[in-house]
Amino acid sequence: MSEPEKDCCRDGRSCGSEGCCASCGEEHEEEEGSRRSMLWRIGVTAVLLIALRFLPPVPLPGPVPFLSVSSAGNAPYTLALWPLYLIPYLIIGWDILWRAVRNIARGQVFDENFLMALATVGAFATSEFAEAVFVMLFYQVGELFEDMAVDHSRASISALMDIRPDYANVERDGVLARVAPGDVAVGDVIAVKPGERVPLDGTVLEGASALDTAALTGESAPRDVGPGDAVISGCVNRSGLLRIRVEKPYGESTVSKILDLVENASEKKASSETFITRFAKVYTPCVVIAAAALAFLPPLFLGDFQEWFHRALIFLVISCPCALVISVPLTFFGGIGGASRCGILVKGSNYLEALARTDTVVFDKTGTLTQGTFTVTAVHPEEGFSAEEVLEFAALAESYSDHPISQSLRTACKTAGDPARVSNVEEIAGHGVRASIDGKQVCVGNSRLMERENVNWLPCELPGTLVHVTVNGFYAGHIVISDQPKPDAAAAIAALRESGVKKTVMLTGDTKEVAAAVAQELGVDEYHAELLPADKVGWAEKLLAGEPAGGKLAFVGDGINDAPVLTRADIGIAMGALGSDAAIEAADIVLMDDRPSKIATAMRISRKTLRIVKQNIWFALGVKALVLILGAMGAATLWEAVFADVGVAFLAILNATRALRVQEFR
Repeated sequence: MSEPEKDCCRDGRSCGSEGCCASCGEEHEEEEGSRRSMLWRIGVTAVLLIALRFLPPVPLPGPVPFLSVSSAGNAPYTLALWPLYLIPYLIIGWDILWRAVRNIARGQVFDENFLMALATVGAFATSEFAEAVFVMLFYQVGELFEDMAVDHSRASISALMDIRPDYANVERDGVLARVAPGDVAVGDVIAVKPGERVPLDGTVLEGASALDTAALTGESAPRDVGPGDAVISGCVNRSGLLRIRVEKPYGESTVSKILDLVENASEKKASSETFITRFAKVYTPCVVIAAAALAFLPPLFLGDFQEWFHRALIFLVISCPCALVISVPLTFFGGIGGASRCGILVKGSNYLEALARTDTVVFDKTGTLTQGTFTVTAVHPEEGFSAEEVLEFAALAESYSDHPISQSLRTACKTAGDPARVSNVEEIAGHGVRASIDGKQVCVGNSRLMERENVNWLPCELPGTLVHVTVNGFYAGHIVISDQPKPDAAAAIAALRESGVKKTVMLTGDTKEVAAAVAQELGVDEYHAELLPADKVGWAEKLLAGEPAGGKLAFVGDGINDAPVLTRADIGIAMGALGSDAAIEAADIVLMDDRPSKIATAMRISRKTLRIVKQNIWFALGVKALVLILGAMGAATLWEAVFADVGVAFLAILNATRALRVQEFR
């Protein structure tokens, strides 16, 4: 069984494995059988058509009704050609005719099947037997090539996202058993050998190795892991044997969520896709009416009904909107697949289209533009307190928090005491923490907390974030914490500006001094500091109100603390979201690593995708308009008409596949 076939099940099972849906293999076999049948029909029809075209006239013994005068001679009675041409016509076109009749019965009249059936039956009615067969033959050949091109594109996207695990090695009764990932329970211990893909999210119990995360993040740099480290599904174990305790079932694992996002992205359609759908529903009946008018109105004044009827048939064949209906969704699908190869997950083509029109990008600072790994750089105690005491009070008060600043305080404190000394912990959002330590009331936080507690605090000349500490209402001192910008943050801002972004804005809860220093270092156009979470939403509202017509605003955050702003922005982008459930839920676009430069990459991909969509729309409409005019004037035959339909569709599909090629942006 081929590689694409084995990974089609969504529950973590391989095709053909126990419990696998039996329809998967049947669907693959049915597709292959249908394609082989079409190739056979095309070959037989082509041979019969060539034979009939060179068939000499055969005199008949007497008058026979329904005869055609052969173009090969002037015999008054020749072989009746239409029954002979009817054989290859039905061989190649019976399914088109059947679908047309079936759709008409369902009320779906105006589609490509109806147009092709009407045009070719009409050609038979005007004794254009060879053209009728050839038009149907060429149409089916074009459909076959289109189908192959679409399958190739989807296979390419599937190959880009080939991260679904085939099996898991579970330890049961001291023996490794190979089972489907969907059959592994939380708490089970699995073994991942060198070269194997990590099938489920979990924690390393034993072993050390380097994990290849390229399929998830687009980066080739391996990630070293050891006992106690969290690992996510989809990574490839490059070296040592790992024993991993499973923390999530397969349905909630990282790889399952990623695949679900990519596979279901087509459900959220871009405005270009919905426009094409609406356009086709109006366009097709309009051209049928126009063709009817072309067939019956001119003969009333100019005569020659058969000539104008033939022009109307050509008009119908040209008018099929296949190129637009197929190529536009395929282009967006290719763009989403290409972005996923770079570690960028786009939840729908509507977000990809909106990103291409973004002219304002708003950033959270901590963890987005900066590394988010804070370091204590100075401790300034007040009289009556030592530096060690100030740091210990701060570390104990923050002992129950996972915030990066809290972690840096605990790391820096060499005399960290027992957390049992801490009680009555109260976290004040956007301000800090209040707690009882050894019976003393301790407050740790920013200047807003000091103002709230009516405590006079002292400024600091050093750059960084200030953490103020009070003990029983007395100011004990402050701690200076610094956070460094990410290595590619400045380059990311410059790349966004080169991509056409008009304004970059940074929103942060940090002090104005720190925000100003970071903004100046990175080249951010505008910044707003000392903001509460609600203030960030307020600034997002103001920036959205100032957007020009058609412009879009993107907000980039960590996907957890910034969920309200991510939801409010036109496009929410989660940074550094490798394995983060909250980020995947909150954002419209998820970057699977923490590099800000990936935002510019995503924007370039989106704009390239939109360019290809516009190219296909204008190319298809332009060629069709030209050939429609030529057909109405009698300067185009059914041969040109078929090219204007099938040929243009095939060329548009080939152009759409360029959306997959994103190496230049990596």
